[in-house]
Amino acid sequence: MGEQIRIIRRPEQLSTGRTDSEIRQACASGNWSRIHRGAYVPSDHLSRLDAYGLHRLRVEAVAGTASAHAAVSHISAAVVHGFELWNTPLEVVHLSRDRRGGGRKSARRHVHSVSFTDDEVTHVDGLRVTTPARTVADLARTLPFEPALVVGNSALHRSALTKDAVAASLALSPNHPRHRHALHALTAMDSRIESVGESRSLALFLQEHLPLPEPQVEIHDARGLAGRVDFLWREQRTIGEFDGRIKYGRLVPAGRSAEDVLWDEKLREDRLRDAGWEVARWTWADLSTPSLVAGRILAAFARSRGAVSY
Repeated sequence: MGEQIRIIRRPEQLSTGRTDSEIRQACASGNWSRIHRGAYVPSDHLSRLDAYGLHRLRVEAVAGTASAHAAVSHISAAVVHGFELWNTPLEVVHLSRDRRGGGRKSARRHVHSVSFTDDEVTHVDGLRVTTPARTVADLARTLPFEPALVVGNSALHRSALTKDAVAASLALSPNHPRHRHALHALTAMDSRIESVGESRSLALFLQEHLPLPEPQVEIHDARGLAGRVDFLWREQRTIGEFDGRIKYGRLVPAGRSAEDVLWDEKLREDRLRDAGWEVARWTWADLSTPSLVAGRILAAFARSRGAVSY
């Protein structure tokens, strides 16, 4: 999570002689912020957290007061495991209990009553959490296709998780009403996909009924390695590149500028084109208009065939 922030808990404060009135005053003055019932953190620390860090902190606060039989699950488990999410609200902390009924939901906490085995629970930083396989299975069942694909690809790429392990977890509940939906998402998942933008691109290819490319392929020419590309349509002699602005921002190597990176990218693309490949590019904003991206890719296919494309 980065910086470790210690949660200030009410029982501990009362045991040292602090009163509820003093706790309320610390919150009213802005020195402390309440993140869960009876759990607080220094406000200046809280302001430095992003949405993931804040959710991770709330998970710790909620889990600290939950039943010993509960496990952090669903979106919250994905955050604890360090998996990427997209278009997935982080306001609610999710827990699961292995029981038939008694599930409940509030503004900040959702307790799921579901069946799971001891093998589907692990421990991360002292937290009882559903395993990566069970976490991805749960989210494949509950999230829409595109967000489910994002978290699944991230889990496969960032951990030792396999699709077979997710399939085995899904197979434990074959009668779940969203079982087929989950299998559809699982079928599309690919451990070679490296970013949220690439996962969303993969969802777009499926939506637009484009041929599926090979992700993360090294292209060689007479001089050696010409470049590693995001997507390759080998038969169509076309390369697809998702341009996330991050590589022109905070990930620029020390001692170099964004202009240097852009120039290197131009030289790389020129070399790929000289090797006989067409290149189609799209950005994060372009993903909101799937037909636009699909049109660029199809135009690249046409150029590769020697056709005139307008």
